[in-house]
Amino acid sequence: MSEMFKISLPDGSVREMPEGSTPADVAAAIGPGLAKAALAAKVDGELVDLSRPFTGDAQLALVTARDEADALELARHDYAHILAEAVQALFPGTQITFGPSTDDGFYYDFAPPVIDGKDRPFTDEDLPAIEAEMRRIIAADKPLRREVWDRAALISRWKQQGESFKAEWAAELPGDEPLTVYWSGEDWLDMCRGPHLPSTGKLDPAAFKLTRVSGAYWRGDQNNAMLSRIYGTGWLNKKQLNEHLTRLEEAAKRDHRRLGNEMDLFHLQQEAHGSVFWHPKGYLIWRELEAYMRRAIDGAGYREVKTPQVMDARQWEQSGHWGKYRENMFVIPDEVPNVADEGPIVSDDAEWMALKPMNCPAHVLIFRQGIKSYRELPLRLYENGCCHRNEPHGALHGLMRVRQFTQDDAHIFCREDQIVAEVQAFCELADRVYKDFGFTYSIKLALRPDKRFGSEEMWDKAEDELRDAVVRAGLATAEYGWEELPGEGAFYAPKLEWHLTDAIGRTWQVGTIQSDRVLPERLDASYIGEDGEKHRPVMLHRAIFGSYERFIGILIEHFAGKLPVWLAPVQAVVATIVSDADGYAAEVAAKLKAAGVRVDTDLRNEKINYKVREHSLKKVPHLLVVGKREAEEGSVALRTLGAEHQKVMTLDEAIALLKDEAAAPDLK
Repeated sequence: MSEMFKISLPDGSVREMPEGSTPADVAAAIGPGLAKAALAAKVDGELVDLSRPFTGDAQLALVTARDEADALELARHDYAHILAEAVQALFPGTQITFGPSTDDGFYYDFAPPVIDGKDRPFTDEDLPAIEAEMRRIIAADKPLRREVWDRAALISRWKQQGESFKAEWAAELPGDEPLTVYWSGEDWLDMCRGPHLPSTGKLDPAAFKLTRVSGAYWRGDQNNAMLSRIYGTGWLNKKQLNEHLTRLEEAAKRDHRRLGNEMDLFHLQQEAHGSVFWHPKGYLIWRELEAYMRRAIDGAGYREVKTPQVMDARQWEQSGHWGKYRENMFVIPDEVPNVADEGPIVSDDAEWMALKPMNCPAHVLIFRQGIKSYRELPLRLYENGCCHRNEPHGALHGLMRVRQFTQDDAHIFCREDQIVAEVQAFCELADRVYKDFGFTYSIKLALRPDKRFGSEEMWDKAEDELRDAVVRAGLATAEYGWEELPGEGAFYAPKLEWHLTDAIGRTWQVGTIQSDRVLPERLDASYIGEDGEKHRPVMLHRAIFGSYERFIGILIEHFAGKLPVWLAPVQAVVATIVSDADGYAAEVAAKLKAAGVRVDTDLRNEKINYKVREHSLKKVPHLLVVGKREAEEGSVALRTLGAEHQKVMTLDEAIALLKDEAAAPDLK
């Protein structure tokens, strides 16, 4: 007689199932509707296939399409495998490699087939045929079946089939790790940990779309073979897909790179990979943000500093960054011999310097100058700090991912009893700033990672302090999307993260504050306490914009280029209908400028409709049209960007309106 296992369900009920039974058997025992809807299972919290037998008593939760996060992950994983099967069916000789799910879909990397002695890379023109083959596989409702293989046997199979990449990967997996494969029907398999849906027919054939083809190096190493990567987006149903494609269309319209070019804000080019060439109009946005943030930090009691770009490598070793971030740092020798000298330009015993990837160690060095008393704390040091990180070329993306960036960075050195109040004050400051820009946001607490500095007691204390501050600020609520993220803190401190939601529903992680007891210890920062003894300050790392580059990119996309008037590089243009109004146009512009409005004139001999279209493309908020009648009456015809009709008003009324709109937010 077989052993009976007790399977506990989310509703508190318990079912006894015989040894060898599976989650699918439990679903069938509950009812045919659930058996049909079930996609996978969580057994003791682990996501597994419906066909995985229980190994003992267990907690079971059946996963259906209502469990959207898990269901999407499963579906996208399956779409990736079906993509690989379809490609090999259409293009014999193609080798498969890896195919993970992504945040909105999936991709798979292929070694293209060799035809007439040459690689035949995939192109976007191949995608319709591949999509059709994927739909055929889905319609066939092929069962997806898991097997555990002997390592040597699996490597031998891959080699026999010419799958050199899979054979290489199988040979390098840890020796104690079971090698699992999944069959699609009886004639195709891939190596995978799983889990998967029960069959291909569980997918909606109308809920995916292949989007593009790009190059990718095997295992991300440019010294390895170049592969073809096919991307797709996958969802649970056609409605979700259509909504996603609509979002993509809207995102393309808002792309900050395209708008940056149309609005003449900035450009990027190969001569300075990952660094931005700011044009006058773009840098004007930067200056407005910088002035705004200075008003904010001045009002909050910060002191602005400026620190060196290049620091000795020994400083980075002491801080711990050399061991954690060395590969992302730009390193230079302290002294380069004359190139005319014999021998290598850099000797083996050269002293090394590094461009700073962050500002915090430099701020500790400022804190250490002179003896600090407990009465001087909290000390809030702020810097618009320019940093450099050696990001891979493939990771660079417009303003969103760069190599040179400037942070609105600050570090608060405080006593233990001041931490919660300081974090609470920062939460309230960040709230005012984000609301000034029209953003809603969520707050998340990133907790200790597996690899970290410091004791468990220290991490307990730091996490509790951040949590307490958010509660006191009234932000640890569902309204603010409060969530805790296990394992996602920095190696030296937990952190609060601010995730902004833009106009089309995307989220951007920008602001952060971290409670750090590690760096003050490593860099020997101290103050004299009320007891006359030395004490370590706690160091709060914080930023609101995150970086000016990325925040400007987010603003451009959030507002689709139609920035708030106070941020617009050109707030108004006075455009003439006829040349007889040139003198009056100059007078209008002069008065607007005197009122603090950034204004240009357009006196060209062009039709007014042409001028309207051109300045609309450049996202100028207001166009003041003047002709002979307006000059005689002292009026203007005001066209506001996005409005259907113009308004005729006196010049004084227009100046009052624009002066008010052009004013930056009041932070008091």
